[in-house]
Amino acid sequence: MRTPAGKECRYYYEDFHRGRDLQECRLIKQNPESLPWRPFLCARCSVPDILNANASPNLELELTVKPVLLGLGRRLEVKASCSRHNRAIEDPHVGCPECNAERPGLDVFWKALDQTDEG
Repeated sequence: MRTPAGKECRYYYEDFHRGRDLQECRLIKQNPESLPWRPFLCARCSVPDILNANASPNLELELTVKPVLLGLGRRLEVKASCSRHNRAIEDPHVGCPECNAERPGLDVFWKALDQTDEG
């Protein structure tokens, strides 16, 4: 579904049909440690970009809204993990290194990237 910021995100949900007024981020809703979600947070959220870059079915994301400096601002913190290999992922845009190593044609892509960086 399209977020208020104009990006596609599978965790965003809204319902304005027949007088309803419901907007929510289902990723934050699953996290009890997070502050409440507000629609303006979608403009700064990196989750739609991560989902666009990485389509791995094993990717699990955790989004937390945290207060900044005396509670005057909000900061979004994204943590990614691989459910298949049970490990944290440093760069969620790239994904799990073990899952990437198991893909048969991906090594050709990485070799091509290395050659363009050298030359």
